[in-house]
Amino acid sequence: MRYRRRKRHFLGWALLLAAVLTGIYLSVLQRYRPVAQDLAQTQVKNKSSDLINDAIAKQIERGNIHYDRIIYFEKDLNGKITALKTNMSEVNRLKTDILNIINDEILALDNQDIGVPLGSIIFPELLSGRGAQIPVRVMYISNSDAQFVSRFSEAGINQTLHQLIMDVKIDVTVLVLGRTQSFSVTSQVVVAETVIVGVVPETFINLNGLPIN
Repeated sequence: MRYRRRKRHFLGWALLLAAVLTGIYLSVLQRYRPVAQDLAQTQVKNKSSDLINDAIAKQIERGNIHYDRIIYFEKDLNGKITALKTNMSEVNRLKTDILNIINDEILALDNQDIGVPLGSIIFPELLSGRGAQIPVRVMYISNSDAQFVSRFSEAGINQTLHQLIMDVKIDVTVLVLGRTQSFSVTSQVVVAETVIVGVVPETFINLNGLPIN
């Protein structure tokens, strides 16, 4: 009989302790989850921007991006540029290839890349960047898109710098402390450029729908 009473007494205290600990955990979770989500979003955005830059840099190093494959000039008999035209099939190929690489690399991010240190949440003034990593998981990419933008600027006497810029936008959903969060990652990278010698009148620029910045 005494054994049963002690057992019930022990179970009562154990349940009470479990309830108290659960309450504390939920309270802490409620208090620090928004901070963790903000830090996780910053981590993912920074890392994703780095991956976008790296993906394009690798494509350039491998010779997969060439200015003269994307843009070609039309000239008159005197050698004056009359139009700049875009090879849209090459633009679309690059867009597809680069986005596939970026999406795969972002989905492969792990906690070492984007985990949030516990110290950065609880005592950021003293323990920023320290402590156990709170897991952050990239669940999926719901949408990714890229747009090529053309930019012209002066590069010297009778010279114009023409840059092709890739604007990348990716919608990412991550899991932090048991709750999902969605946000957009944007990045702008120069993919190709050249210096045009001679006058390039704006009225003669024909980029087949490629936006001019």
